[in-house]
Amino acid sequence: MFADPDLIPFEPPPKPLGLRGLPLIWRNYIESIPRAAYEEGIVRIPHRGADTLIVCEPDIIGEVLVEKADNFQRDEVTIRAFAPTIGRNSLFLAEGAEWRWQRRAVAPIFRPEALISFLPVFTAMAERQAELWRAVPQGTTVDAAAAMTRTTFDIIVETMLGGSANLDADRYSEALTRSFATIPWHIVYAQFGLPEWMPYPHRRSAKRARDFLHREIRRTVEARRGTNAAPPDLLDLLLKARDPESGRSMTDEEVTKNLITFITAGHETTSVALTWTLWLLAKDQTTQQRLFDEVSSVVGNRAVGPEEIDKLDFCRQVLQEAMRLFPPAPAISRYAKTAMTLGGKTLPEALPVGAGARVHIPIYALHRNARLWPNPNAFDPDRFAPEFAKTYSRYAFMPFGGGGRICIGAGFAMIEAVAILATLVRALRFHPVPGHRPKPVARVTLRPKGGMPLRVEPR
Repeated sequence: MFADPDLIPFEPPPKPLGLRGLPLIWRNYIESIPRAAYEEGIVRIPHRGADTLIVCEPDIIGEVLVEKADNFQRDEVTIRAFAPTIGRNSLFLAEGAEWRWQRRAVAPIFRPEALISFLPVFTAMAERQAELWRAVPQGTTVDAAAAMTRTTFDIIVETMLGGSANLDADRYSEALTRSFATIPWHIVYAQFGLPEWMPYPHRRSAKRARDFLHREIRRTVEARRGTNAAPPDLLDLLLKARDPESGRSMTDEEVTKNLITFITAGHETTSVALTWTLWLLAKDQTTQQRLFDEVSSVVGNRAVGPEEIDKLDFCRQVLQEAMRLFPPAPAISRYAKTAMTLGGKTLPEALPVGAGARVHIPIYALHRNARLWPNPNAFDPDRFAPEFAKTYSRYAFMPFGGGGRICIGAGFAMIEAVAILATLVRALRFHPVPGHRPKPVARVTLRPKGGMPLRVEPR
């Protein structure tokens, strides 16, 4: 177990901030989550219209996301933040029957046996990054966040588009950043019920970025229709996907919106998870050495292959613990469509929920809740050793969400992250930059503000 003050990036407010907290919500909304969310199961914040329930009680989370999922819908904040870029009917935002047929259609694409075929791409891109870092002069500071973003983006382009899309990676990444940079405005506007047409700073810039994303991906989709990549990539599989119940397939527009979703989620969340993992290992040299020893024993000097990926148990535990402390997706929210009660089987008194109430699951606080995790602010990968992992509720640890809408790419992300981390740690030793204390900032994901400076040295 490794404890360090830097692992506690801010102190939560002692109570809900109300209107006074708007500037903080705009800058970094996870800092506005009250201390009670880290210590209790449920925090009710009354509003004139409908209450907000901050929920860190696993049994209640299970009710919201699984048992009574049909009584809830995506919250307006999430819809307004993401719909301009990925569309309201993409797999991420669609509801009801529209969501179910898409989920059934694409599920076979993300089966483990299909994902293993991409391992050579994962390891090749990681080796390329390792070579770049080996060439860095001793003592030079590198930005691990930028490097992981580029590595995972190149992986997504290769695995999803066969590398044939000729995307300008830097321009595409910049467009994604500009497209989502206005999310804080969407959050504030949605909370106050302000109309979508109201102006806000950088609105036109964000629209131009979205238009570029849609135009480039749509061009790629249209060019691929009727052809095949060799070997097949995820775009081929998506174009051929059919709902096994209705036989329905996706239009070019639907494929485009879902591709943007997969590209965004597929590289952004993994790059963020790897960035925080490398920093934690740099801080905790004992764990870094233990991970190196496992990789050396299991993989040796070979590339990580199908026969090794499932044997890298401690590598997987390290990633899980990093995603506990710094979850790539820091929150989930739902709106209650009807009045109901929650917790009738688990709470002394059932929890009344009114129609229109917002249920907010702050993953960041859930993963550090003292009722659920001993020494919650310490870095301890052994929490996820098999004998301990089975003692936690499935809704206490949710780096990929939970329930029927759990991230469909979770398997892809874990295989990719394990392969990259094992490759990098075998090649290099990571050290923190003295005096640097990274701060997590919640936008689309939980990025470190200003990047992640580290020092690297060849082994």
